[in-house]
Amino acid sequence: MKPTTRGTLAAVITGVAAAAAAVGAGAAPAAALGAVPVPVPLDGVEKSLNTELPKLGGELPLPMPGRPDGPRYVEGRLLPEPVIPQLPLTGGLPGAGLRAPLPHVLGDDFDHVAVGVPAADLRTLSPGLTLDAPLTAPDPDHFGLPALKSPQAGVLAPALQTVPGADLGMGPGL
Repeated sequence: MKPTTRGTLAAVITGVAAAAAAVGAGAAPAAALGAVPVPVPLDGVEKSLNTELPKLGGELPLPMPGRPDGPRYVEGRLLPEPVIPQLPLTGGLPGAGLRAPLPHVLGDDFDHVAVGVPAADLRTLSPGLTLDAPLTAPDPDHFGLPALKSPQAGVLAPALQTVPGADLGMGPGL
């Protein structure tokens, strides 16, 4: 087995294991969420150092391809309207969360500072291509022969739409 095949297989197994762990932990299935939670376990270090460490975690989005609009035949054109249609793809931006303890100045309790960057929805459209042949449709005034015209070519611009956000907060307790 090639190293690239082994790496791909390991990544797939890791993703399936993370999704199964999220489902087994009482969370909703990853496909329903749109993102797979990725906790960073620091409990062993906390216990060995006998101190509170930051709580760290993340979210990895699951990209979902959509259905492209099929070619539309337009009257007066020999080629369909989008020769190469745009492919919609929905997913998300990765999210992260960090809660770090801060020693309380007046007592033994810990306060915390938290930074949260939730996974944001991301909608994209791939570029597309539209072309038109240098001939017109058959013209009955010219005995059914097509006439010459200027060829046309155009690129359908890609689109990217998202609204990222972040939260910063401080409070008592961890």
